[in-house]
Amino acid sequence: MKKFIIIGGGAAGFFAAINAAELHPDLEVLILEGNNKVLQKVKVSGGGRCNVTNACFTPNELVEFYPRGKKELLGPFHQFMTGDTMEWFENRGIPLKIEDDNRVFPESNSSQTIIDCFLESAKNAGVKVKLSTRVEAIEKSEEKFVIRTANESFIADYLLIATGSNSKVWSMMENFGHTIVEPVSSLFTFNIFDKRIKEIPGIAVPKATIKVLHSKLEAQGPLLITHWGLSGPGILKLSAWGAVELYQKGYSFEIEVNWLSTNLETVLNILKFVKKEQAKKQVIVRSAFSDIPKRLWEQFVLAAKISETEQWAQLSNLQLENLVKQLTKCIFKVSGKSTFKEEFVTAGGIDLKEINFKRFESKLHKNLFFAGEVLNIDAITGGFNFQNAWTGGWIVANAVGD
Repeated sequence: MKKFIIIGGGAAGFFAAINAAELHPDLEVLILEGNNKVLQKVKVSGGGRCNVTNACFTPNELVEFYPRGKKELLGPFHQFMTGDTMEWFENRGIPLKIEDDNRVFPESNSSQTIIDCFLESAKNAGVKVKLSTRVEAIEKSEEKFVIRTANESFIADYLLIATGSNSKVWSMMENFGHTIVEPVSSLFTFNIFDKRIKEIPGIAVPKATIKVLHSKLEAQGPLLITHWGLSGPGILKLSAWGAVELYQKGYSFEIEVNWLSTNLETVLNILKFVKKEQAKKQVIVRSAFSDIPKRLWEQFVLAAKISETEQWAQLSNLQLENLVKQLTKCIFKVSGKSTFKEEFVTAGGIDLKEINFKRFESKLHKNLFFAGEVLNIDAITGGFNFQNAWTGGWIVANAVGD
């Protein structure tokens, strides 16, 4: 009986193991997990609700959410796509729901539902799981792979590396001749110390445009003020696309925020209209824009050098222009990053040029496979990183029976 060993008991590893065992009943399937628990990233994802995929059903559109891996994933997504993921779970009695932003969650709103599904499916398919089994070395012996741990050795006909961002395993793969693209953080929030936002954590705007000054980096999306600076989908998107560039800047740079995603002239004209219509009212009392919450508006008014008692009629052209700049060209100094909750994602890993994406197999070693974040593939938030794991796991599961 041939043996398929998966190193890493995460999303990609489990998905590959379950599908391989179901597709090839004559295959012995074993997962080796270094920790004493499996599927830990699945557990914390989506705030503990598990954002399993995204309701984007066209491969050409889906690949646009991957800063690294866009070109390579197009073919694989034609084999196993977001709709296939949803069908896979629903066939196992896990009803899913699509939220307004296209993220897909289990109806239970609990990641434990997904974990239980995997554990039960693995058990039913005969997949064996060994916990607290850290791999110390991987060697090639003729056509087979020898996996050594502290206590025992395993021999595999097919080997899948699904260890995520694991520098030790990356080093082992370098010994196999693979190139490792230097890992850097992706999906992080910006540390900003600025009196305009210091006292108003929790304030959000629905659609801001964020640019990194002296760079081509730009992103748009909801923005959230936090205790340490700025977060929200707009910032996370920018951090994903700018992962390498922002690392090279030492996470020290300036951003320009257009809180309204509207051009300067339009905003100025609206303010002039408000000045005329609400001449006797104090500027600070009420936001002129429904998308700008009152407490944030107050900070912009004060930053524009408008006093708390000034009325609209009293504003000079310079004060109006200052207010427009706060709303559309608001400059912040970023000094460092913070990890976005527990959903840490890394850009970097196995060089994609060395992978055959029809099988997610090494071009250097037959029957050596990779899936998930161990590869230099990452995406923005919204279920896309998991979809990469499911697609890779599915294709590997089909390939190992050949």
